[in-house]
Amino acid sequence: MVTTAATTHYQTSIELKTRGKSLERFTRQVQAAVQDSGVTTGLCTVFLRHTSASLVIQENADPDVLADMETFLSRLVPEGNHYRHSTEGPDDMPAHIRTALTHTSEQIPIVNGRLALGTWQGLYLWEHRQRGHRREVIIHISGS
Repeated sequence: MVTTAATTHYQTSIELKTRGKSLERFTRQVQAAVQDSGVTTGLCTVFLRHTSASLVIQENADPDVLADMETFLSRLVPEGNHYRHSTEGPDDMPAHIRTALTHTSEQIPIVNGRLALGTWQGLYLWEHRQRGHRREVIIHISGS
């Protein structure tokens, strides 16, 4: 156990531009924020400020995993005009449901100044809309 009198808090935001339905890895940008914070032991919280995209920690080696995830979620929550909320197009309400089934935030421990992700883990923004968007991610780091 590590006990300190002072805890550092560091907060920043990044903007990610998506290409439409896709999983965009942004682990490096979050790791850069951890390094900028100077925190060596702590916790990194990543929060997405949107309701039609989500965050996931997932396989970073085999792109088939990401493709299979997208295929599965598309079958689970199909697009179409059968939703009450349809003013923003047939992909909008399914995007909101997909976000509700996944996450808009993730927490990752910081060990020795690095995100404590596993060897095959990466942090992804999962765009659920057909067209690309600009997405804002807030990164909050606390620790010592």
